[in-house]
Amino acid sequence: MPEPTRDVLDAERAHLAAAHEALERMREQSADWTQGIGGDSVSTAYLRQMLYRRMESLEKDPETPLFFGRLDYATSLGAEFDEVAHIGRRHVSGEVGGDPLVIDWRAPMSLPFYRARAGQPMMCSLRRRFGFQHGEMTAYEDEQLADPTELSEGVSALLEAEIERPRTGPMRDIVATIQPDQDVLVRADLATSLAIQGAPGTGKTAVGLHRAAYLLYAFRETLSRQGVLVIGPNDNFLGYIGDVLPALGEIDATQETIESLTRAATGLTPKAVDEPARAVLLGDARMAEVLSRAVWGHVSVPGRVLEVPMGTRVWRISAHCLGDAVTSLRGRGVRYLAGREMVPQRLAHRVLLRMEVSGATTDDRVQNEVARSKDVKAMTNECWPALTTPKLLHRLLTDADFLTSCADGVLSEEEQGLVLAPKPTKSPGSHRWTAAEIVLADEVADLLTRTPSLGHVIIDEAQDLSAMQLRAAGRRATTGSVTLLGDLAQATTPWASRSWSDSLAHIGHPEAEVRELTEGFRVPGEVIDYAARLLPSIAPQLATPTSIRHNRGELRITAVDALLTRTADEAKRLLEREGTVGLIVADADVEEVALALESAGIPANRMGAQTDGTRLDLVPAGLAKGLEFDHVLLLEPAALVAQEADRVTGLRRLYVCLTRAVTSMVVLHEHSLPAELD
Repeated sequence: MPEPTRDVLDAERAHLAAAHEALERMREQSADWTQGIGGDSVSTAYLRQMLYRRMESLEKDPETPLFFGRLDYATSLGAEFDEVAHIGRRHVSGEVGGDPLVIDWRAPMSLPFYRARAGQPMMCSLRRRFGFQHGEMTAYEDEQLADPTELSEGVSALLEAEIERPRTGPMRDIVATIQPDQDVLVRADLATSLAIQGAPGTGKTAVGLHRAAYLLYAFRETLSRQGVLVIGPNDNFLGYIGDVLPALGEIDATQETIESLTRAATGLTPKAVDEPARAVLLGDARMAEVLSRAVWGHVSVPGRVLEVPMGTRVWRISAHCLGDAVTSLRGRGVRYLAGREMVPQRLAHRVLLRMEVSGATTDDRVQNEVARSKDVKAMTNECWPALTTPKLLHRLLTDADFLTSCADGVLSEEEQGLVLAPKPTKSPGSHRWTAAEIVLADEVADLLTRTPSLGHVIIDEAQDLSAMQLRAAGRRATTGSVTLLGDLAQATTPWASRSWSDSLAHIGHPEAEVRELTEGFRVPGEVIDYAARLLPSIAPQLATPTSIRHNRGELRITAVDALLTRTADEAKRLLEREGTVGLIVADADVEEVALALESAGIPANRMGAQTDGTRLDLVPAGLAKGLEFDHVLLLEPAALVAQEADRVTGLRRLYVCLTRAVTSMVVLHEHSLPAELD
């Protein structure tokens, strides 16, 4: 490949400068959003909101280049025109009537940048990648796509440099490094649901976020109405990924956790923690049947005649006739409260039929009057009583007889005893709700009133969700599609999924495709090979991951006598290098390690409580999932394994912690390493 020339670099820098000027003009044009005027107050408010959001999406980051690649389309290869397209994170318009200065990476015209290869040029003669330092263009690299001999030159040096670039702060986008197998998943159609099984470092989280950005671009009209939701495992994780979509110009996706979703839907806040065995049972799919019985068991066939005085007559409807009305309504599949709203009209209609047979004059006003009568209301309350989510669930969790009537044949007596609250309370207001109970409340709320569906829901770390949590996520996409992201080998909750087919069934999309990513771009080869020794014990059905990076990375496992002293020394050494440092320890050891760092004069960020001026994060093993650091210092693997309820879960936790490094990993231990690592 020829060396970059100064003339070409100068020309590309000039194009970059022009693109920055054009973006500034675009932002200025949308900046005065308060002046937008529509045909009426509603359309004016909508227009101003649209202009404001456009202005926000055009916010410029001086550290982020406007484009990272270029394609040269050639008529000799089948293109309609000989033209050049610079590929970037967002579309940048030039002068009116002129060609765009930057093409959005999601546009069809950008597809060859990710899919073309030597010998399969997709109408492009050249693909150019650019290298940047602090927003300044410093290099470029060309691939002659029409020349099959280019195939032998291997991985792009700029591509590999971008993949291995040290991390600073939150997760960043990967638009410049998306690989063909990732791009296929990113650009899957909106109607397609996916489960993406990805080994550590394969970019599954990034694929999910870029899929959200792609769908918002390609199906904007639909998703602007229906919405996109990203569900993460915890707030720390959402904070870590929170800048990715805005960096891609998308600010319309909502990011939540299962806890925040169910808390908002039910109005309940977790104030207690379940014992693992109870949490597992409350997350079992069988609880959906128990809750359904608890709700619909309140509907009963009337056992008496309905008498409605109207004028000088009393109209009587038999219990059998009333029962037919209630049964037919129950069979329509309506939600409980919607059905309750319909009952008075159904009963009133039966009265009107009797009146018409007798020759009385009826109309809608008469039917509404009958429906509002105290006798019809009383009958409605008897056969279809009012229910509220907190009261119903509180009764189920505290009333043993009611629970038995709902769970008979579904849960054993022992399981029913476990479902009952350990410390029963007299009212929902005094009950100390747990996270698992609130997920059940979300199910009840949906049985009472249908949960609104979104256009697309992306669930990260989906392998750690219980069946009931998956149902909670799935009911947000009953008319939309889903993307599940995760790794069965990293399943560390007691209620974790055992297979993607089970997860997809619980979430309501059993038809979804399961795709596996095994080529790692982030975790160094030496590190992933070491961690993969655990796979036969934790997920033997999965393919062994491989790293495609030329740089194998650094791995050092050291037995020590004075663990805390050596930890401080290693932390200082790693902080002398460029990039972020993660110090991962067993949850129970966090305080002790924090004190040791403080005594050594080493400031550290505690997860959830940031400290300015340091690149060292002290990470409890339980919060390490989904995070990445340039350098990882891992303490006492045996302690990480021992802190979990069983050995397999402990080894999975260790697998997670062993795969957080991007450049180097140091493992320090006083006790023997788990035998599975031999």
